[in-house]
Amino acid sequence: MSGPRADKLPHASSKAAVLDAIRAAGTISRVGLISVTGFTAPTISNLVRKLIDEGLVVETGHAESTGGKRRVLLRLNHTSRYAVGVCLGQGVMTYVLTDLTGVVVARISRPGVGAEAPATVVSRIAAEIPTLVDSVGVDRARLVGVGLVFPGPLTGRGVAGLNPELRHWREFPLGAALEQATDLPVVLDNDATAAALGEHWAGGFGTASAAAALYMGSGLGAGLVIDGITYRGPSGNAGELGHVCVDADGPRCWCGARGCVEAVAGPAAVVAAGRADAGLAGALGLTTGTGPAAVARDFAAIGRAARRGQRRALALCERSARYVAAAARTLANVMDLEVIVLTGPGFAVAGSVYLPVLRQELHTVFSRSAHAVDVRLSRSAATASAVGAAALVLESELVPFHRGLRVSESLDGEFAPLTGSAR
Repeated sequence: MSGPRADKLPHASSKAAVLDAIRAAGTISRVGLISVTGFTAPTISNLVRKLIDEGLVVETGHAESTGGKRRVLLRLNHTSRYAVGVCLGQGVMTYVLTDLTGVVVARISRPGVGAEAPATVVSRIAAEIPTLVDSVGVDRARLVGVGLVFPGPLTGRGVAGLNPELRHWREFPLGAALEQATDLPVVLDNDATAAALGEHWAGGFGTASAAAALYMGSGLGAGLVIDGITYRGPSGNAGELGHVCVDADGPRCWCGARGCVEAVAGPAAVVAAGRADAGLAGALGLTTGTGPAAVARDFAAIGRAARRGQRRALALCERSARYVAAAARTLANVMDLEVIVLTGPGFAVAGSVYLPVLRQELHTVFSRSAHAVDVRLSRSAATASAVGAAALVLESELVPFHRGLRVSESLDGEFAPLTGSAR
C-alpha cells in the first residue's frame, strides 16, 4: 500500500521526512521508506545516499528474505549528533545530553534559579554545558543545539512568561541571551510540551495518533501530540490542564480564575492541606516554606508516605488524583485521546497513587465504545522535561515541520553544516 502523497507530508523538507521515518521505525528498508513517505524509488535512493554521506544514517544488516534479494536495513547513526536539554526550575536545574535517538548519555543536576538574576543564570547554564558534554568525551562540534524548558506559559514574544515566583524573568530575552552565551541554536518551550515530545521521540506513546503527557512539576500541565506532531496552539499555550475549572466556586488561582485544578488539587494545594494537619506535618517534617522548592520537597514527602500506605497522606493524594482525573477526562473527551502518560517530578514520586484513580476515571470517557484510553506512567518521569528539551532540538533542527520552531536548513533543503555555530 502506498504512503501519503509527498506534497501532503508535514515536514519542511523531503530529507526531514525520510529521516523522521527512519527514526520512527527504528530500522527500515528503502522499500519501506517508499511505502511510508509516498516518495518514488529514485527520490528515496537519492535522499538516503545524502543522509548516509552526512553520517546521519547507517546501513545495518538485512531484513528476512521474502523470496528475493534480502533488503538492506537502515537506522539512525546515534552518535552522529547530540543535543543538550535543560529544565529550568527554581529548586533544581536538570541537564541531559542525548544522542540522535534521544537516549540520555550524560546527566547532571545543579541548584535551581532561586532568586538569581536571569543573566546570571544564563551564564551558569552556558558554563555547565561544556562540563556536561566533556564528561563523556563527546565532540562539541556534534552538538545540534540546546533545548531549554521551564514551568509556565509562553508569551507572544517567545520569552518566558513564568509563574508568580519567577515573574522577574517575564521580559528577559531568554532564548537570545542563551544563544549568544553558548553560540548554539536554542529552542524554548514549556516543560509539559517538552515532556510530551520526549515521550513521542522515545516511543512512549506507541502507535497512538492522539496522545498527551500529563506533567506534574510545580503545577500541572499537559503536552499534546496529534498525528506525530506536537500541538502547541497559536500562542504556544495549548495543554494548560492546570487551569481547567473543576470547581466553579473554588479558590482563586494565580492565573486569576476560580476553581482551577491546580489551585484545588495541584502540588501546592496538597502541601497546604498536609501542613494544616499538625499530626501529619510533624510526622513527615513538613516545612513552612512558600517557594516552589519547599513545596516540591514537602509534596515528595507526602507522596512517599502515601506510597507506604500512610492513611492521611494517602487520602490527600487520592483526593488530588480525583480532581486531576476529572480534568484529564475532559482533555481526553475534547481531544479524543488514546494514550495519556503521567510524567514529571510529581508523578515520579506519587504516580503509583494517582495512576489507578486516573485509570478508573478514564473508563468513562465518551469514546469508550470506540476505544479505551491507555493511562500509563512514564519510564523517565523525573527527567522527562529535560529529555524532551533535547528532543525538541533534535526535531526542530533535523526533522522540522512546516509550522515548527527553528528550521536550520538552506533553501535547497540541505542540513546546516556542523561547523561554527551551525546557525
